[in-house]
Amino acid sequence: MKALILEHRLVPEARVNIDALARELEVSPTPVREALARLEAEGLLRKRPLAGYTVSPLLTRAEFHDMFDMRLVLEPAAARWAASRGDAAARASLVAEATIAYEVSAPHSHAAFTAADARFHDLVAVTAANPLLRDAITRLHAHLHIHRLYFPYAEVGTTHREHERVAAAISAGEPDTAETAMREHLTAARSRHLAAFG
Repeated sequence: MKALILEHRLVPEARVNIDALARELEVSPTPVREALARLEAEGLLRKRPLAGYTVSPLLTRAEFHDMFDMRLVLEPAAARWAASRGDAAARASLVAEATIAYEVSAPHSHAAFTAADARFHDLVAVTAANPLLRDAITRLHAHLHIHRLYFPYAEVGTTHREHERVAAAISAGEPDTAETAMREHLTAARSRHLAAFG
């Protein structure tokens, strides 16, 4: 269902018909309701009393900039702390995740890339060993909202290389380099996604 939203098969602000969705997915309405509740928690759906669920609107330009401003406050710090505090196992997991090549030609690749991208950034936060920082980053659900707005298919390789630079600096225990690499990655990602606003 997340893929339906990310790929705009359920369009922004559209009402979600639970029974129709259950038929389309060939499941009973109960798991659909459970999934809708999770998607609401991630900010992809809104629930209105007596009206049911609607797909959340896309980010506005101001919300987009606010999202990246928050990421630029939180995530470079996470990379710095991951480089200075992360244990060997966490660093190894991060490096392994960064080496996975993203495929964007298969069906639902948009949703798969979004999940992989979010997983990488979450591993940076986990490696930073600061649960409050990780929680703050997680609550933004940034990847879902940004990739739903615009998905730069041609830049997947660039994202992959940027992730490898961040992971290498963290693995080497270089806090300044890790912080800089994350800041550069987020700044570049912001520029790539600005295309959504024409």
